[in-house]
Amino acid sequence: MDPCDSNPLSRKLGAFVVLSGDELSILAALHQRRRCFVAGRDLVRQGQSQHAAYILASGWVCSYKIQADGSRQIIDFQIPGDFLGLRSVLLRTSDHSFEPIVDCEAAEVSASDLIVAFEQAPRLAAAVLWAASRDEAMLVEHLVGVGRRAADARVAHFLLELCSRLALVGLGNREGFDCPLTQYHLADALGLSAVHVNRVLRSLRERKLATFRDNHVCFHDYDQLARMAGFDDTYLDQSLPLLRRP
Repeated sequence: MDPCDSNPLSRKLGAFVVLSGDELSILAALHQRRRCFVAGRDLVRQGQSQHAAYILASGWVCSYKIQADGSRQIIDFQIPGDFLGLRSVLLRTSDHSFEPIVDCEAAEVSASDLIVAFEQAPRLAAAVLWAASRDEAMLVEHLVGVGRRAADARVAHFLLELCSRLALVGLGNREGFDCPLTQYHLADALGLSAVHVNRVLRSLRERKLATFRDNHVCFHDYDQLARMAGFDDTYLDQSLPLLRRP
């Protein structure tokens, strides 16, 4: 087995740099403190301090922020191989929360663990910085989507981005991917109502572009859907040609 397949994070970072055996061992050491979390119970709460970061090993998580009126804005969704709370653990206080969408497993990582690992393996630190920069680029795209894209392009772009992210860790391809999100999750993340999301998904299905049903996204015409959404995955900086035809 390729050492980059040993966990989702190593496979993800392998798109940026080929890690050595020693670097992979250091990365594996960050996965030693495994914890299981149940759906609906926050890993990290908004305003919490002195908490750990996590590396998601399995399951899906949403990051969200609660407004003064009690409404929720989902910032993003985390999939296996993603860091949870990396920025906030370094800044000491979390400005948003992380909630498992399904039961999940994650490795607990302290700030001191990260500092030691980065001292021992500067190339690993650079790879993690690449992953964090990629996450920032995705948030920029989400902002553009909410502010400027029509609803059908917004939903389609989001599903295509999820597919690219999942493909990087072996969980998706041009045909589709398993997805535990509800229409309410999509609504909270994309700035739409659940009714509007339902209409868009029905339209995509009727146009034979994509179907989202029974926790699975199926792409009927990936290329046409990408054209309709204006989806260009350059911002994801995935050098591995996982979604391109030979």
